[in-house]
Amino acid sequence: MIRSESLRVGMLTLRANPLRTILSTLGVIMGVGSMVSVLAMGDGVEKFAREQVARTTDLQAVAISPNFTQRIDGIFVRRTDVVVFTMADLDSLRAAVPEAEAVEVGISGGTIAQRNNTARGRGLSINAGASTRPIAEQLSARNLKIRDGAFFTDDDVRAARAVVVLRASAADSLGGGSALVGQEILLQRRPFRVVGILDAEEGERMEAFVPFGTTDGVIFGFGGAPVPPQMSLVARRVEDVEAAKQRAERFFAKRYGMRWRERVNLVANSTRVEQFTQTLTIFKMLMGAITGVSLLVGGIGIMNVLLAAVVERTREIGIRKATGARNRDILVQFLAESVTITSAGAVIGVALGLGIAFLVAAVMRMQTQAQVYAAVSLSTILVAAAASVLVGLTFGLYPALRASRLSPIDAIRHE
Repeated sequence: MIRSESLRVGMLTLRANPLRTILSTLGVIMGVGSMVSVLAMGDGVEKFAREQVARTTDLQAVAISPNFTQRIDGIFVRRTDVVVFTMADLDSLRAAVPEAEAVEVGISGGTIAQRNNTARGRGLSINAGASTRPIAEQLSARNLKIRDGAFFTDDDVRAARAVVVLRASAADSLGGGSALVGQEILLQRRPFRVVGILDAEEGERMEAFVPFGTTDGVIFGFGGAPVPPQMSLVARRVEDVEAAKQRAERFFAKRYGMRWRERVNLVANSTRVEQFTQTLTIFKMLMGAITGVSLLVGGIGIMNVLLAAVVERTREIGIRKATGARNRDILVQFLAESVTITSAGAVIGVALGLGIAFLVAAVMRMQTQAQVYAAVSLSTILVAAAASVLVGLTFGLYPALRASRLSPIDAIRHE
């Protein structure tokens, strides 16, 4: 009997026993469904966690700062050649570190702000920065929202225009509030045009934001000393932090020579990064174990059903072998039944699992206000399909081998 005939007989057998087929398929449906729902929710939770880490922590950042001192004869003295980062360094470092999502340069310190020359001066914390990513992305990453006017643009940064964005508390302290938008204020007696005011936040400090390159004579550190800029390299993923740091080190070694560490200091949160990646690994292993148990249960159900079918159809198997069916044909027939059961269960299970994942995500959003969404990816579907076929072949193999090895005479005589 040719192999295609064995496949046809296997399909007819499943159709002839619909209840048994449905019951055996049910285990696969539950197994694949749980796998898809767990993977989809796991991917969604992981994505949410990564977004929160990127937004609210500095785990993905490598801080790059110039060294202010050097050691001479065992005594630390102030350097006269402190490295000063510029806008040109942004693109150079970004090109040298493909793992970097962005490179930023910034400077912060204190300044005196006035509404006009005769008004009382107010102390402000001022931040000036530039980045390789657009202003809109920077605002989103820092969760800054404009209340009045607008934030300064990328063109303003490139042209180093004297514009400023104030926090609501700073605008109120200067005595103008929203009316300051479009007007000029003085920062260390230098005029800056107010282009925007941020939304008020609880506990916010008196703060202003200006484009990088506009702070000469405006920002001062402790004791009135000038404040040199610092850089920050943001890796694409937490796992990329160490590789990004190593590439940045090679970049500065090439620029400043073997003694570059005396000029520039690079710091990453290596310990916390390792803890986070370890947590992600444990989370993925836990998800895999849960889905593995579910599929194991479904596979055992298939094996039990097929073993029972072998016992019930022993005489049929004997007759088929007596009329010319080879061991291979019987093996193909039972494997076909197993794979058909798992494939049908996989299709239904994928749909069921996705529905459960989206429902659970919606409940989580309602209960926690966390923006968690089920992440549906092609890899999840392919893993579920491949796992179901593997389960069918694995757990259907023993019953199929047992059926194919039956002796025709003993099988025919079986009661």
